[in-house]
Amino acid sequence: MKKGEKALMIDELKEKFANNPFFYITDSSALTVEAINKFRRICYDKGIEVHVVKNTLAKKAMEPNAEEKNYVAIYDALHGPTTLLFCETANLPAKVIKEFRKTNEKPVLKAAYIDSGVFMGDNQLDVLAALKSKNELIGEIVGLLQSPAKNVISALKSGGNTIAGLVKALEERAN
Repeated sequence: MKKGEKALMIDELKEKFANNPFFYITDSSALTVEAINKFRRICYDKGIEVHVVKNTLAKKAMEPNAEEKNYVAIYDALHGPTTLLFCETANLPAKVIKEFRKTNEKPVLKAAYIDSGVFMGDNQLDVLAALKSKNELIGEIVGLLQSPAKNVISALKSGGNTIAGLVKALEERAN
């Protein structure tokens, strides 16, 4: 790779790191070409960007914001073959990796960066897959906020019908 190509790659990675609050670092070496293509296709279908990168280029792309965004903690994962997964949903890459590994040994999770939090090691995969997405959390909160209001409205409606029914029954008896 020539110096100009490296500079372009670093700039592209800087942009990816700046625009994505979630990314995963994996090792997908030893996968067959067929398996890696299948994994890439699954990721593409789910909206996950897959980039095989040189560790030094990834590290250089992280350096300008390393202290501010806590990228320094990830540097230990930048060794050996590295594949970066970028996504807008924190738990989606973990779910895809977990599902893919039902039939394959790899990719192995080296690290994940989730909103300035760093998860190191493949043993964190279950934790990451269990994370709820922003939309799931918002849905739960809205549901929790709506349920008391729905109960009050239901009680008022049913109570109103009951009172009206009682008044009507009393009126009919009086006549």
